[in-house]
Amino acid sequence: MKNRVKRWIVRPGDGVRVEDIVRRAGEDVCAIAEGRVFVGKKRVARADEPVKPGDEVRIGEADPGVAGVSILFSRDGLLACVKPAGIPTVPDHAGASHSLVAVVARQAGLRPDALRITSRLDREVSGVVVFATDADAEARLKRAREEGKYARRYVAIASAEKLGERGTWDAPIGLGKDARHRAAFGPDAKPSRTVWAVAGRAGEAFALLAVSPVTGRTHQIRVHAAHAGAPLLGDRDYAGVTRTTLPNGRVVALPRIALHAARVVVPAANGEPLVALAPIPMELDRMWAELGGRREAWDTAIACDLEL
Repeated sequence: MKNRVKRWIVRPGDGVRVEDIVRRAGEDVCAIAEGRVFVGKKRVARADEPVKPGDEVRIGEADPGVAGVSILFSRDGLLACVKPAGIPTVPDHAGASHSLVAVVARQAGLRPDALRITSRLDREVSGVVVFATDADAEARLKRAREEGKYARRYVAIASAEKLGERGTWDAPIGLGKDARHRAAFGPDAKPSRTVWAVAGRAGEAFALLAVSPVTGRTHQIRVHAAHAGAPLLGDRDYAGVTRTTLPNGRVVALPRIALHAARVVVPAANGEPLVALAPIPMELDRMWAELGGRREAWDTAIACDLEL
């Protein structure tokens, strides 16, 4: 579920500091310290920051957070974990304490700024996220990306009417009409490449895909799949269906995006591969079964070879 945002346009007499507006909006000023308050697009750092008439102040709803996440390994300056769907990788409008960075830092006994962001997953996407905990590891991951040694395998459930058996999506990805979104052939488009294969089918309507992004554009897999006429289930931002009616009349709904980073391979300090595997989330496994898909297709999607 997305957090609600309260918006307040500053009027003459409302106050001259951010904390004045937060109180006038009926919110606790602790929202500022939690990183939930913005003036325009800028996150507010101090309660006494000035505001003027016409400014838009946005206050994100507090998020209950996540009790904990699964840590897959922590070694050689790298920490791999499993991000659940429903929380952001980094702080968002709802603040910082509920983000994956904050949750993992608390769990590992680290400061949040000790975790260096080397990749991120969209809020409603789950799976492996790898952080670097020192500069050497961060540089090693950067080199691995440049040399094609940072391997990512996603699994996804997509509409299948227009899908063959395997292929490459290479439409350049640029800005979308909404600043939060991206679009194939949008403004400032950059070369983008995604390799995919069908690992299983559920009738003619849906398929389980094995997907490996070669480049790393924002929303890349989601944009490429939608552009190919195979939007991901649950992805309302890119034309994906959020519910479907089965032949028996039963309605099946998915409240998240059917995309999961199942396997990531990165180099250890000695150059040997470190493999991080994230189990298939229960809600995706159940959705695939309800659509009529076979359970073993997940194993195929994770392990099959994709020609690059």
